[in-house]
Amino acid sequence: MKKYSIMLLSVLLLVSMFLAACGNSKNGSGSNTSADGNTSKNNTPSTQQEDTKKNADPVKLRVFSTFGGTDAAREAFQKAIDDFTAANPNVTVENDTMSANDDGFRTKVNTDMTSGNEPDLLFYFIGADAEGFVDAGKVVPLNEILDADAEWKNGFAPSALGFAKQADGNIYAAPLTGFYEGLFVNKKIFADNGLELPTDWDKMTTAVKTLSAKGIIPLSVPFDQSHYLIEYSVLSAAGPESQNKGLKDGVDPNWEKAYAAMKELYDLGAFPKDAATIDLSMSGNYFSEGLAAMTIEGSWAIGGWSDDTKNNATVIPFPQVPGGAGSGNNVVGGFGSGFYISKAAYDNAAKKDTVVALMKHLTSPASIQKIASANGGTPAAEVELTGLPQVALDGFAMAAKADSINSPVDSKVAPETFSELRRNVQQVVTGKITPAQAIESAKKVEDANKK
Repeated sequence: MKKYSIMLLSVLLLVSMFLAACGNSKNGSGSNTSADGNTSKNNTPSTQQEDTKKNADPVKLRVFSTFGGTDAAREAFQKAIDDFTAANPNVTVENDTMSANDDGFRTKVNTDMTSGNEPDLLFYFIGADAEGFVDAGKVVPLNEILDADAEWKNGFAPSALGFAKQADGNIYAAPLTGFYEGLFVNKKIFADNGLELPTDWDKMTTAVKTLSAKGIIPLSVPFDQSHYLIEYSVLSAAGPESQNKGLKDGVDPNWEKAYAAMKELYDLGAFPKDAATIDLSMSGNYFSEGLAAMTIEGSWAIGGWSDDTKNNATVIPFPQVPGGAGSGNNVVGGFGSGFYISKAAYDNAAKKDTVVALMKHLTSPASIQKIASANGGTPAAEVELTGLPQVALDGFAMAAKADSINSPVDSKVAPETFSELRRNVQQVVTGKITPAQAIESAKKVEDANKK
């Protein structure tokens, strides 16, 4: 597959000003004529513009995103919205949020999009997750809007817009920050136990056996919310080409090797004893509190860890699964989410200009810089990030040196298929079904959802 470049740190100086965001104004003609008919000599263009905004008809927008709760960029995102409403006092923005780790997030978005309750601006996944409402025409293509505003379009890194394309070749989502996923390792725990970083399978299994014998959780991941374990196991076993195809063209036996590798790790004592009942939040806590030596997570997780863990952690690709097609230097990452404008809002004359202006503001280089600095994500613009811990810089370096950058496998298969892949993790590692049966059942779900 095509290898996409990820934009890293120290590319350009921080853009010093926000892009101007224009609110929709029906009142005011732009004239300097006062109410009594006389021309005012004191009304400067800037004063006129401010008066026009103050007198504009009220506009209320609802934005739905994952920037809430404990999200590292919550405050930066709210500040970006506040800056917009301060500059456009006629605009009220409802900042509606839900955690992306909550599987109910997908359910709510799909329900809202099919019930006529779609948000005006939606921050959501790109790829298979969005196919339903994209195909149903619930959101508008951004191609013409991008082409009509060269300054805004050129503010994006080309790779970010490349990742944002849907299967039909159109861009429906304006990217904000990207991500990388990887095997995060507590270097201190490894050093204290005389272990080498798990850059290959032998070093991984040696670490698992050593740490498990000492009562240290080797690899903290949950079974139900096993998103990242699946993504990296499949990529490392099946390789980028097969992973990118998903399950459309039959079953690649290398996918079975991914599940066999998970079972091998389980049999060696790799996972928490309560892996069957914990979620991603608790799994992350084990790593953050120094109770686990490794975890598989995304760049967004770093901000929630303790300072000790941040200072002692690094991130590397998941090692090649024995006999698999991966190189051991393939990385999951890219720009997997962005802002969609609902067609209902775009077709509403009272909202159209304002919702476009808000989207441009939230994806301006200045906003991208602040949000990426907060969550450690790969910026969708060529900006300099500040204040990041070394582990985040290690993540950017990992992506820069990777043999390939690959969208997650959950963007290659139907949501129901990925749910089946997740459900089968515990079944396989505990010996209730075989790896072949796990993949075959997922294939049946995929076929049923592609009819």
